[in-house]
Amino acid sequence: MPHQDLDLFDLTITQALEGLAARRFSAREYAQSLIARSDTQKSLNALVSHDWDRLLKAAGAIDASGKAGQDLGGIPLCLKDNINTGILPTGAATGALAHHVAKAPAPVAKALFDAGALLGATGNMHELAFGISSNNGVTGPVHNPWNPAMIPGGSSGGVAAAVAARMMPGGIGTDTGASVRLPASLCGLVGFRPTVGRYPGDGIVPISHTRDTAGPITRSVADAQLLDRVMVGSNTATAPAQLSGLRLGVPRGYFFEALDPAVAANAEAALKALREAGVILIEADIPDVGPLDAAVSFPLVLYEFMQDLPRYLRDNGLDLTMQDILSGIGSPDVKGLVASQLGPDAMPETVYRKAIDEDRPKLQAAYADYFKSHDVEAVIFPTAPLAARPIGDDETVELNGERVPTFATFIRNTDPGSNAAIPGISLPSGLSPDGLPLGMELDGPALSDDRLLAIAAAIETVFAFDAKPPVR
Repeated sequence: MPHQDLDLFDLTITQALEGLAARRFSAREYAQSLIARSDTQKSLNALVSHDWDRLLKAAGAIDASGKAGQDLGGIPLCLKDNINTGILPTGAATGALAHHVAKAPAPVAKALFDAGALLGATGNMHELAFGISSNNGVTGPVHNPWNPAMIPGGSSGGVAAAVAARMMPGGIGTDTGASVRLPASLCGLVGFRPTVGRYPGDGIVPISHTRDTAGPITRSVADAQLLDRVMVGSNTATAPAQLSGLRLGVPRGYFFEALDPAVAANAEAALKALREAGVILIEADIPDVGPLDAAVSFPLVLYEFMQDLPRYLRDNGLDLTMQDILSGIGSPDVKGLVASQLGPDAMPETVYRKAIDEDRPKLQAAYADYFKSHDVEAVIFPTAPLAARPIGDDETVELNGERVPTFATFIRNTDPGSNAAIPGISLPSGLSPDGLPLGMELDGPALSDDRLLAIAAAIETVFAFDAKPPVR
């Protein structure tokens, strides 16, 4: 197929690699297509920084080396603005770090670059990754490509918006409680959060070393698997799972409660399609998952943030105090949260110790016991109880005729697996009547990442989501 007959920016990573390897187009031509697309989509405010001249030179060098299409050779990626690239600033979309260029890329970024991936741009985000809307008081709000009046989710909203809008074929976000899977769900993408520790966490502006992890945001499971293999350092590709006889848990208590009607209908349609494909659905709840999650979530995040961010600043040679960080924050929600931890309301160490030494092991045991006792390979549930909501609904959003807390509502289903450190993946599963993407999440046992991706690859074919945002 001649390259002039293709919309190069519309290719997935896997498709682009095939075209590059077959010399249907060059890495430079591919980069030019993505740059042009990014320029037409500027109003989404998905990108924080880029260097198009450098990208074109790097693409030309890949062409000259003959490595275009090998590994990740010639594929530009969008990396969240809190991941060190050693090329563009690592700003975490906050004022105090806006001009910080790391001396070296984070290990996850280095692995991608070593495989031939190019740094396309850095993605806008919720300031310091402390939120789910990507409505940022410093860098401005990110707009959802499906409806620019709506949030893209967060905190990796810029990466998700850039991938959904075909500005970049894929990207890497970070996920503490929802921040890869939620924006993937709200933007019609695949978002994979691995078992914590599967990828190195060094070189990433942190929130919580216990909970943080990088994760791919892509338009297909195959692309997520490819990026995962590179960051893990594995050459082994896993075939899609067999759906017939596959056992999945359906924890209706907690995860299916108080859903938006569109989300509920989509979830039931997804479960019905899986049954028809031969999947065995086991309806069983995870005992005390809500209370256990609540006991763990904020104590870990708030206490570790005050230890982990100063360590990152020191390790990166930044002569900044936490007061300097606070002074540079422009988002009211993030400013209030960080200010609270610099005063008498800071999370006590005793509360943190109870959460990490007692409550978290109970949560992890509840999941492990669930998978074993019900003989299921994963659980499935709606990624979020609702679709994207308007930019500016930072405190409360409407759900079933009531105003409910924005942050807690959007992360309700993603947070427990995060605190248990187990892998999860959000798959696009349909559109709401308003034309907004909806997602279903699969969570698997700790260290079952390869199997979970294989299951997701099979389920992706059942959901058969092929919609894309309206052309603007």
